[in-house]
Amino acid sequence: MNLVPVPGDLGLQVARALEEDVGSGDLTAALVPATTQGRARVIARESAILCGIPYVEAVFARLDPSVALRWHAGEGAAVAANQPLFEVQGPARALLTGERTALNFLQLLSATATAAHAYAERLEGTACRVLDTRKTIPGLRSAQKYAVRVGGGQNHRIGLFDGILIKENHIVAAGSIERAVAAARASASRVPVEVEVESLDELRQAIAAGADIALLDDFPLETLAQAVALNRGAARPLKLEASGGVTLDTVRAIADTGVDYVSVGSITKNVRAIDLSMRFEWPS
Repeated sequence: MNLVPVPGDLGLQVARALEEDVGSGDLTAALVPATTQGRARVIARESAILCGIPYVEAVFARLDPSVALRWHAGEGAAVAANQPLFEVQGPARALLTGERTALNFLQLLSATATAAHAYAERLEGTACRVLDTRKTIPGLRSAQKYAVRVGGGQNHRIGLFDGILIKENHIVAAGSIERAVAAARASASRVPVEVEVESLDELRQAIAAGADIALLDDFPLETLAQAVALNRGAARPLKLEASGGVTLDTVRAIADTGVDYVSVGSITKNVRAIDLSMRFEWPS
């Protein structure tokens, strides 16, 4: 059973997706008599982690509440190539109109969950966890971050409003890491303060300044291990996040250095939609 909470803006995202596709009406579906009933079956053409069931259901419910769906796999389940995912039946017009939007959500979110799952699998047996980033498809951030969690990953900050990440330009503008962290602590925000560092010296400064997390940007493995050792010796150790050019081939070695997190932008930015097929059956 999937226990990941559904995003609060799911309905809004579905409404916007249908609005951009349907507009003032589906001119082609209107050629089908309004009384015609239909049935369709969706199958996976490749293995994946299934994600997006609440979105698919919301698409068809918005078009016609009488549409009925029957799922053969649950949210977060591993599915195989040629495996049936669900059957849908109801007014033919609603099925035809909703097909593309429903599959768009299911293909994208399953792809995101599948990518996150692949990284999470590589980290099994370690204390390290894979994080997403803000490199998401505009307008679909909450949906993709939901899919990351379904796939076994964790979310970094959702946006600029729920976490402070002090990067190079912020440090330059503030005058130093110490000043930037002090400004963050003095603000009304009570959120984690993270500092992106590019050297062990900058990590020392982040520790001394009292940051909560250090983002180790493009550190070689040897330097990551040194950073972990340095941090462990601190009076108040930080959480350490490794980032930059992480791949499935390198993520385990990065985790084995002892960092707490590895952030991977590609799990939301470079996803390739899962191949699905929707096959219709019409009454004779």
